[in-house]
Amino acid sequence: MTFTPRLVALDIDGTLFSNVPSTGVVEEMISGPVRAAVRRAYAAGAHVVLATGRSTFGITHVWDLLGLPDDGRAVLSVASNGSVTFRYPPLEILDAVTFDASEIVAMLLEHVPNAAVAVEEVGVGYRINRPFPDGEITGRMVLESVEDLVAEPVTRVIIRDPHSSEEEFLELAEKLGLHGTNYFIGWTAWLDIAPEGVSKASALVGVAEQLGVEQREVLAIGDGRNDIEMLQWAGRGVAMGQAPLQVQEAADDVTDTVTDDGVARELNRWFRP
Repeated sequence: MTFTPRLVALDIDGTLFSNVPSTGVVEEMISGPVRAAVRRAYAAGAHVVLATGRSTFGITHVWDLLGLPDDGRAVLSVASNGSVTFRYPPLEILDAVTFDASEIVAMLLEHVPNAAVAVEEVGVGYRINRPFPDGEITGRMVLESVEDLVAEPVTRVIIRDPHSSEEEFLELAEKLGLHGTNYFIGWTAWLDIAPEGVSKASALVGVAEQLGVEQREVLAIGDGRNDIEMLQWAGRGVAMGQAPLQVQEAADDVTDTVTDDGVARELNRWFRP
Protein backbone atom coordinates (compact mmCIF):
# COMPACT_ATOMS: atom_id res chain seq x y z
CA MET A 1 0.00 0.00 0.00
CA THR A 2 1.28 3.46 -0.89
CA PHE A 3 -0.46 5.35 1.95
CA THR A 4 2.01 6.80 4.46
CA PRO A 5 0.49 8.91 7.23
CA ARG A 6 2.32 12.16 7.83
CA LEU A 7 -0.34 13.45 10.23
CA VAL A 8 -2.13 11.19 12.72
CA ALA A 9 -5.26 12.78 14.24
CA LEU A 10 -6.49 10.96 17.33
CA ASP A 11 -9.70 11.37 19.28
CA ILE A 12 -9.31 10.81 23.03
CA ASP A 13 -12.45 9.53 24.78
CA GLY A 14 -13.46 6.17 23.36
CA THR A 15 -10.30 6.07 21.24
CA LEU A 16 -7.30 6.45 23.55
CA PHE A 17 -9.39 6.22 26.75
CA SER A 18 -12.11 3.65 27.31
CA ASN A 19 -15.51 4.26 28.90
CA VAL A 20 -17.24 2.25 31.59
CA PRO A 21 -20.14 0.78 29.56
CA SER A 22 -22.75 1.11 32.32
CA THR A 23 -22.07 4.77 33.12
CA GLY A 24 -20.02 6.21 30.25
CA VAL A 25 -17.47 7.50 32.75
CA VAL A 26 -14.04 7.78 31.10
CA GLU A 27 -11.14 5.73 32.45
CA GLU A 28 -8.21 8.09 31.94
CA MET A 29 -5.64 5.42 31.16
CA ILE A 30 -3.79 4.60 27.94
CA SER A 31 -2.84 0.96 27.44
CA GLY A 32 0.79 0.02 26.95
CA PRO A 33 0.32 -1.13 23.33
CA VAL A 34 -1.53 2.06 22.35
CA ARG A 35 0.99 4.32 24.06
CA ALA A 36 3.86 2.48 22.34
CA ALA A 37 2.16 2.68 18.93
CA VAL A 38 1.50 6.42 19.21
CA ARG A 39 5.06 7.08 20.32
CA ARG A 40 6.37 4.94 17.46
CA ALA A 41 4.40 7.01 14.94
CA TYR A 42 5.79 10.20 16.47
CA ALA A 43 9.35 8.87 16.45
CA ALA A 44 8.93 7.94 12.78
CA GLY A 45 8.29 11.60 11.98
CA ALA A 46 4.48 11.69 11.83
CA HIS A 47 2.77 14.73 13.28
CA VAL A 48 0.52 13.39 16.06
CA VAL A 49 -2.45 15.68 16.77
CA LEU A 50 -5.06 15.14 19.47
CA ALA A 51 -8.48 16.14 18.11
CA THR A 52 -11.24 16.05 20.70
CA GLY A 53 -14.34 17.58 22.17
CA ARG A 54 -12.40 18.22 25.34
CA SER A 55 -11.28 21.68 26.35
CA THR A 56 -7.62 22.63 26.53
CA PHE A 57 -7.16 21.74 30.20
CA GLY A 58 -8.55 18.26 29.57
CA ILE A 59 -5.94 17.57 26.88
CA THR A 60 -2.50 18.57 28.15
CA HIS A 61 -2.31 15.72 30.67
CA VAL A 62 -3.12 13.27 27.84
CA TRP A 63 0.08 14.39 26.13
CA ASP A 64 1.85 13.81 29.44
CA LEU A 65 0.40 10.27 29.67
CA LEU A 66 1.72 9.61 26.16
CA GLY A 67 5.11 10.98 27.15
CA LEU A 68 4.99 13.40 24.23
CA PRO A 69 6.55 15.53 23.01
CA ASP A 70 9.86 14.02 24.07
CA ASP A 71 12.23 15.89 21.79
CA GLY A 72 11.80 19.53 22.77
CA ARG A 73 9.27 20.26 20.03
CA ALA A 74 5.72 21.48 20.66
CA VAL A 75 2.67 19.54 19.51
CA LEU A 76 -0.66 20.77 18.17
CA SER A 77 -4.12 19.92 19.44
CA VAL A 78 -7.67 20.53 18.25
CA ALA A 79 -9.96 21.18 21.22
CA SER A 80 -13.66 21.86 21.76
CA ASN A 81 -14.70 19.97 18.61
CA GLY A 82 -12.67 22.29 16.40
CA SER A 83 -13.44 25.66 17.97
CA VAL A 84 -9.99 25.92 19.56
CA THR A 85 -6.52 25.03 18.27
CA PHE A 86 -3.50 25.25 20.55
CA ARG A 87 0.19 24.43 20.84
CA TYR A 88 1.77 22.61 23.81
CA PRO A 89 4.07 22.95 25.70
CA PRO A 90 3.67 25.62 26.86
CA LEU A 91 -0.03 26.00 26.20
CA GLU A 92 -0.54 28.66 23.54
CA ILE A 93 -3.95 29.30 21.95
CA LEU A 94 -3.52 29.64 18.19
CA ASP A 95 -7.16 29.99 17.13
CA ALA A 96 -10.56 30.30 18.81
CA VAL A 97 -13.81 30.57 16.83
CA THR A 98 -16.82 32.09 18.60
CA PHE A 99 -20.54 32.53 17.88
CA ASP A 100 -23.69 34.06 19.35
CA ALA A 101 -25.42 31.21 21.20
CA SER A 102 -28.25 33.20 22.81
CA GLU A 103 -31.06 32.21 20.44
CA ILE A 104 -30.19 28.52 20.22
CA VAL A 105 -29.86 28.20 24.00
CA ALA A 106 -33.20 29.92 24.57
CA MET A 107 -34.87 27.60 22.04
CA LEU A 108 -33.38 24.48 23.60
CA LEU A 109 -34.36 25.48 27.12
CA GLU A 110 -37.98 25.77 26.01
CA HIS A 111 -37.83 21.98 25.52
CA VAL A 112 -35.47 21.02 28.36
CA PRO A 113 -36.00 23.81 30.92
CA ASN A 114 -34.13 22.00 33.70
CA ALA A 115 -31.00 21.32 31.66
CA ALA A 116 -27.54 22.28 32.83
CA VAL A 117 -25.85 24.78 30.51
CA ALA A 118 -22.11 25.40 30.25
CA VAL A 119 -20.13 27.79 28.10
CA GLU A 120 -16.40 27.43 27.74
CA GLU A 121 -13.85 29.84 29.14
CA VAL A 122 -10.90 28.88 26.92
CA GLY A 123 -7.95 27.65 28.95
CA VAL A 124 -9.74 28.25 32.25
CA GLY A 125 -12.92 26.24 32.72
CA TYR A 126 -16.63 26.80 32.31
CA ARG A 127 -19.35 29.21 33.27
CA ILE A 128 -22.44 27.19 34.23
CA ASN A 129 -26.04 27.77 35.26
CA ARG A 130 -26.04 24.74 37.59
CA PRO A 131 -23.64 21.96 38.55
CA PHE A 132 -22.93 19.13 36.09
CA PRO A 133 -22.60 15.50 37.23
CA ASP A 134 -19.23 14.92 38.90
CA GLY A 135 -16.30 14.56 36.53
CA GLU A 136 -18.14 15.43 33.30
CA ILE A 137 -16.51 18.82 32.86
CA THR A 138 -13.34 20.09 34.47
CA GLY A 139 -11.56 23.34 35.17
CA ARG A 140 -12.74 26.35 37.13
CA MET A 141 -16.55 26.58 37.45
CA VAL A 142 -18.40 29.87 37.83
CA LEU A 143 -22.18 29.94 38.42
CA GLU A 144 -24.12 32.51 36.39
CA SER A 145 -27.59 33.02 34.99
CA VAL A 146 -28.28 31.65 31.51
CA GLU A 147 -28.70 35.21 30.27
CA ASP A 148 -25.19 36.09 31.44
CA LEU A 149 -23.73 32.87 30.03
CA VAL A 150 -24.69 33.78 26.47
CA ALA A 151 -24.47 37.56 26.67
CA GLU A 152 -21.21 37.50 24.68
CA PRO A 153 -20.01 35.22 21.84
CA VAL A 154 -18.64 31.85 23.01
CA THR A 155 -16.59 29.01 21.51
CA ARG A 156 -19.00 26.26 22.57
CA VAL A 157 -22.13 25.52 24.57
CA ILE A 158 -22.94 22.26 26.35
CA ILE A 159 -26.55 21.34 27.15
CA ARG A 160 -26.80 18.43 29.59
CA ASP A 161 -29.96 16.85 30.99
CA PRO A 162 -29.29 13.89 33.32
CA HIS A 163 -33.01 13.07 33.18
CA SER A 164 -33.18 12.66 29.38
CA SER A 165 -31.74 9.99 27.11
CA GLU A 166 -29.38 10.09 24.14
CA GLU A 167 -32.29 9.12 21.88
CA GLU A 168 -34.44 11.98 23.19
CA PHE A 169 -31.66 14.48 22.50
CA LEU A 170 -31.16 13.09 19.00
CA GLU A 171 -34.88 13.54 18.32
CA LEU A 172 -34.83 17.06 19.77
CA ALA A 173 -31.83 18.14 17.70
CA GLU A 174 -33.42 16.77 14.54
CA LYS A 175 -36.73 18.45 15.33
CA LEU A 176 -35.19 21.87 15.97
CA GLY A 177 -32.66 21.73 13.13
CA LEU A 178 -30.27 23.95 15.12
CA HIS A 179 -29.59 26.20 12.13
CA GLY A 180 -26.46 28.33 12.28
CA THR A 181 -24.54 25.83 14.41
CA ASN A 182 -22.72 22.54 14.25
CA TYR A 183 -23.89 20.17 16.96
CA PHE A 184 -22.87 16.80 18.35
CA ILE A 185 -24.75 14.38 20.58
CA GLY A 186 -22.64 12.63 23.20
CA TRP A 187 -22.97 9.16 24.71
CA THR A 188 -25.90 10.36 26.82
CA ALA A 189 -28.21 13.39 26.94
CA TRP A 190 -25.34 15.73 26.09
CA LEU A 191 -25.57 18.27 23.29
CA ASP A 192 -22.37 20.06 22.27
CA ILE A 193 -22.93 23.13 20.11
CA ALA A 194 -20.18 24.77 18.06
CA PRO A 195 -20.15 27.61 15.52
CA GLU A 196 -21.59 26.78 12.10
CA GLY A 197 -19.05 25.08 9.85
CA VAL A 198 -16.72 24.33 12.75
CA SER A 199 -15.70 20.73 13.39
CA LYS A 200 -12.58 18.71 14.06
CA ALA A 201 -12.19 18.51 10.29
CA SER A 202 -12.32 22.27 9.75
CA ALA A 203 -9.64 22.80 12.40
CA LEU A 204 -7.47 20.02 10.99
CA VAL A 205 -7.50 21.72 7.58
CA GLY A 206 -5.64 24.62 9.18
CA VAL A 207 -3.34 22.34 11.16
CA ALA A 208 -2.40 20.36 8.04
CA GLU A 209 -1.67 23.56 6.12
CA GLN A 210 0.52 24.83 8.95
CA LEU A 211 2.47 21.56 9.01
CA GLY A 212 2.75 21.28 5.23
CA VAL A 213 0.74 18.04 5.11
CA GLU A 214 -1.69 17.18 2.33
CA GLN A 215 -5.18 15.90 3.07
CA ARG A 216 -4.42 12.52 1.51
CA GLU A 217 -1.54 12.08 4.00
CA VAL A 218 -3.81 12.35 7.07
CA LEU A 219 -4.86 9.34 9.14
CA ALA A 220 -7.72 10.02 11.57
CA ILE A 221 -9.09 7.65 14.21
CA GLY A 222 -12.23 8.25 16.28
CA ASP A 223 -15.38 6.72 17.70
CA GLY A 224 -18.02 9.42 18.11
CA ARG A 225 -20.54 11.34 16.05
CA ASN A 226 -18.31 14.39 16.49
CA ASP A 227 -15.63 12.47 14.57
CA ILE A 228 -17.68 11.91 11.40
CA GLU A 229 -16.49 15.01 9.52
CA MET A 230 -12.89 14.26 10.51
CA LEU A 231 -13.09 10.64 9.35
CA GLN A 232 -14.67 11.67 6.05
CA TRP A 233 -12.13 14.43 5.43
CA ALA A 234 -8.94 12.52 6.23
CA GLY A 235 -7.07 10.61 3.56
CA ARG A 236 -7.81 7.56 5.69
CA GLY A 237 -10.53 7.68 8.35
CA VAL A 238 -10.79 4.77 10.77
CA ALA A 239 -13.64 4.17 13.22
CA MET A 240 -13.18 2.33 16.49
CA GLY A 241 -14.85 -1.06 16.72
CA GLN A 242 -17.42 0.06 19.31
CA ALA A 243 -18.39 3.22 17.38
CA PRO A 244 -22.07 3.71 16.42
CA LEU A 245 -22.97 2.34 12.99
CA GLN A 246 -23.34 5.89 11.64
CA VAL A 247 -19.70 6.58 12.51
CA GLN A 248 -18.44 3.28 11.10
CA GLU A 249 -20.25 3.93 7.83
CA ALA A 250 -18.55 7.34 7.53
CA ALA A 251 -15.09 5.77 7.85
CA ASP A 252 -12.84 4.07 5.31
CA ASP A 253 -12.19 1.21 7.71
CA VAL A 254 -13.03 -0.06 11.20
CA THR A 255 -10.43 -1.20 13.69
CA ASP A 256 -10.78 -3.09 16.99
CA THR A 257 -12.58 -1.62 19.98
CA VAL A 258 -10.86 0.67 22.44
CA THR A 259 -10.63 -2.13 24.99
CA ASP A 260 -8.90 -4.28 22.37
CA ASP A 261 -6.36 -1.54 21.54
CA GLY A 262 -7.85 -0.58 18.19
CA VAL A 263 -5.55 2.44 17.84
CA ALA A 264 -2.50 0.22 18.18
CA ARG A 265 -3.81 -2.20 15.58
CA GLU A 266 -4.27 0.59 13.04
CA LEU A 267 -1.01 2.42 13.75
CA ASN A 268 0.98 -0.80 13.62
CA ARG A 269 -0.04 -1.20 9.98
CA TRP A 270 1.92 1.92 9.06
CA PHE A 271 4.54 2.14 11.81
CA ARG A 272 5.63 -1.44 12.41
CA PRO A 273 6.90 -2.51 15.83
